[in-house]
Amino acid sequence: MATRLFVGIDLAADPRRTGLAALREEGDRVRIEDVRVGASDDDVLAAVVPAAKAGVDVPFGWPRQFVDLVGGHHSGQLAVPEDTGPEWRRDVLYRRTDLEVRRLVGKTPLSVAADKIAYPAIRWAAIAARLREQGIPTPLDGTGVTCEVYPGAALAAWGFGAVRYKKATGAQVRGELVEALGARWPWLDWAGHEGLCATTDDALDAVIAAVVAREVFHGRAVSPPVELTAAAADEGWIWLPTPT
Repeated sequence: MATRLFVGIDLAADPRRTGLAALREEGDRVRIEDVRVGASDDDVLAAVVPAAKAGVDVPFGWPRQFVDLVGGHHSGQLAVPEDTGPEWRRDVLYRRTDLEVRRLVGKTPLSVAADKIAYPAIRWAAIAARLREQGIPTPLDGTGVTCEVYPGAALAAWGFGAVRYKKATGAQVRGELVEALGARWPWLDWAGHEGLCATTDDALDAVIAAVVAREVFHGRAVSPPVELTAAAADEGWIWLPTPT
């Protein structure tokens, strides 16, 4: 029986807060092989290299108009915008995939151009470069081994809505969420890792990221529509499980 490894990474700027999960698929059953919080760049590389698919909770790219603005400002050749109002700022600060996630599930991802999510995104850019050095392509649209995921939006796609499970204040909700996911995923053997996932959202997000990676691999995820394929290749694409 063929087996496949699926990896989920909740990438933080600080390796000590980076969640890492590995799922082993054998036929119709999937077992969590490992979940931990605390993963260096080397740990991430070691996990991704043998994976059939790895879901990474971090932006893979920046908005094209933001990149153009920074480049034009740096060179002194920035085209003067006609208006710098809310619509212009939105197009500078948010990727097409961010806006599409908001349209599909009602959640707006953090702006990699204007929020702290840029810190882990910069870390990922360096890790992706190391993967390419090892011969593993890292296209921004997620068509390689790695794909960009967003656990909170994945939960919304699965019908969990605006569940607040983050940090210490979400401990009770997080425990209930682990139970609910266990019921939703009868094929998943948590192998005793429920406690850690209920204790820390970094671990739970890593498991969700790995499950989404498996959904992407098996074609049960939302791919870029034709009109957004160029933007996805240029800016990145957040892969959502097919909404249910």
